[in-house]
Amino acid sequence: MLDIHFIRENVDLIKAGALKKHIDVDLDRLIKVDDERKLIRQELDAKRAEQNRNSNEIRTFKDKEREKAIEKMQHLKAGMAEGEERLKTVMVEWQKLMLTVPNIPDMSVPDGNSDADNLEIKKVGMLPEFSFTPKDHVELMTALDIADFERGAKVAGFRGYFLKNDGALLSYALWHFISDFFIKKGGFVPMIVPSLVRRESFMGTGYIPQSEDDLYKTQDDYYLAGTGEVATMGYHMNEILDAKQFPLKYFAFSPCFRREIGAHGKDTKGLVRMHEFFKFEQVVLCEASHEASVKYHEELTANAEEMLNILKIPYHVVVNCGGDIGLGQVKKYDIECWMPSEGKYRETHSSSYFHDFQTRRLNIRYRDENGDMKFAHSLNNTALATPRLLAVIIENYQQADGTIKVPDALVPYVGKNIIGRTA
Repeated sequence: MLDIHFIRENVDLIKAGALKKHIDVDLDRLIKVDDERKLIRQELDAKRAEQNRNSNEIRTFKDKEREKAIEKMQHLKAGMAEGEERLKTVMVEWQKLMLTVPNIPDMSVPDGNSDADNLEIKKVGMLPEFSFTPKDHVELMTALDIADFERGAKVAGFRGYFLKNDGALLSYALWHFISDFFIKKGGFVPMIVPSLVRRESFMGTGYIPQSEDDLYKTQDDYYLAGTGEVATMGYHMNEILDAKQFPLKYFAFSPCFRREIGAHGKDTKGLVRMHEFFKFEQVVLCEASHEASVKYHEELTANAEEMLNILKIPYHVVVNCGGDIGLGQVKKYDIECWMPSEGKYRETHSSSYFHDFQTRRLNIRYRDENGDMKFAHSLNNTALATPRLLAVIIENYQQADGTIKVPDALVPYVGKNIIGRTA
């Protein structure tokens, strides 16, 4: 959420940002409603001041003069009650409109309509060369009995899956590997965070109302999160932080759930797009500085890249175009790993910064060195999403005989260097 004063002073800039993001927002209506909100509040303040004056004066009145003053006070109270009801009605529309105002994208964000227009800025690693036609991970894992998609659909419905045998062990290995990676790196607070989260945290992070259709909702007005970012950001909701502790870095794990409403017909088989999956998320809170946000954005992205380099997975990094970043993001990178069966890169990590868009909604503040109260800046990045990265490893490390070579970095965790070979 942007500050209403900033919005009023930068209407044209925000309209240009919304146009770049391909987001519809009625700023003219917001300004008109805000004018009405301010006018009603001024009227109420004037009536409250009059009420206070009359309350002080009425003590000095007697008899009929006192009765007239009391009658006048009753009319004044009735007018105030009417004004407060008008304000409530106006505030409902004002708040709804405020939630639709997008953050302004950074100048370096390229123009474009969709992920097809994202701009490649880096390519890392040699693409694997096979002496055979590479198979997809569904065929490989089914043949090796390390995943069961048929029974997954029977038990969990569309996009359901079971990981079993070495498939489960390889997933455990990835979890252990990434945990050790960040613990050794230092500076991150490891957390296991809730997946069942109240509405306030989704509002604060910007997933509601914009992405509400893609969330699973319970009967008790709770939602299942599609990323640990939601709960981790909610951790400091309505708090005043100690700026001396900045940056606050969290390494958060949680099960995740998405309805994938907008992905009808996409990735209907396999482990790339699931309703239920598991993620480790990097989340950072820092001082309200664009330079600091840019610094940590690059740092979080580099962490994810370092992990992929250790696993020796070829990938590239793209800067997302205006039409492929969300309401609150200032800038976003996607890391996409090579999928041999498809002959293209697929997104496995996203790295974003928001300035104070999320913290303003969540009321996460701190006092700067001058004692001024400010909203912190927030960032997040996918450290690891499984089973999607599992599919990437299976395909890139497949052998001619249908077995899977275990990445060297994962051998100590899996306990073997080949999956599918008994001797």
